[in-house]
Amino acid sequence: MPDSPTAVVTCGPAYEPIDSVRRITNHSTGEIGVFLSDALAARGFQVVCFRGEMASYPAPASARVYPFTTNDSLEVLFDALPKTPSAIFHAAALGDYRVASVEGGKVTNKIRSDLKELVIRLTPATKLLPLLPEKFPHALIVGWKYELDGSRDDALERGRRQIATVGTAASVVNGRAYGEGFGLLEGGEVTHFADKLSLSAHLADWSWRKIVLKA
Repeated sequence: MPDSPTAVVTCGPAYEPIDSVRRITNHSTGEIGVFLSDALAARGFQVVCFRGEMASYPAPASARVYPFTTNDSLEVLFDALPKTPSAIFHAAALGDYRVASVEGGKVTNKIRSDLKELVIRLTPATKLLPLLPEKFPHALIVGWKYELDGSRDDALERGRRQIATVGTAASVVNGRAYGEGFGLLEGGEVTHFADKLSLSAHLADWSWRKIVLKA
């Protein structure tokens, strides 16, 4: 459907290189991106999936899939979109830091493996979510908050801060701090979902109502 709204889904891990063979990355299979892409496509969206090239879960057949590596390479994909998206679901596990320098060995293509000690200095990587509302001011943007430390209330409060500081329409909270399942924060309320499939189906219906039905 040429007039269908476009939804962008990001999923899987980014990485930052240490040398030509070693990387700093996050654990993420990219599975949620497949469930989201399938649910959005079934609802009527044209779906673009930006998928970390190290994701282990098979890519969705329901979307146009483009691989990314680093946080910056994902930003390049966003900037190259031919059509402004109506919705963005930013579930990718991006890195918080990149390598600034390596001390204790000369970095060429591969750091020698017989060195006694290496000191890797990290510096903050590009935070992409805060850039999206400025890049796409009319898009419905949903962020993710994966939290391991603290209680469920702590995790939800971090999700609320994400919405307040970034200006997203909603935030999905999960991880050990939240516990089993997922919490969707939107409009000051939290809705619990037991699994990725039910969360994805709800997000597809919810975004369709807001974008297409204006409800």
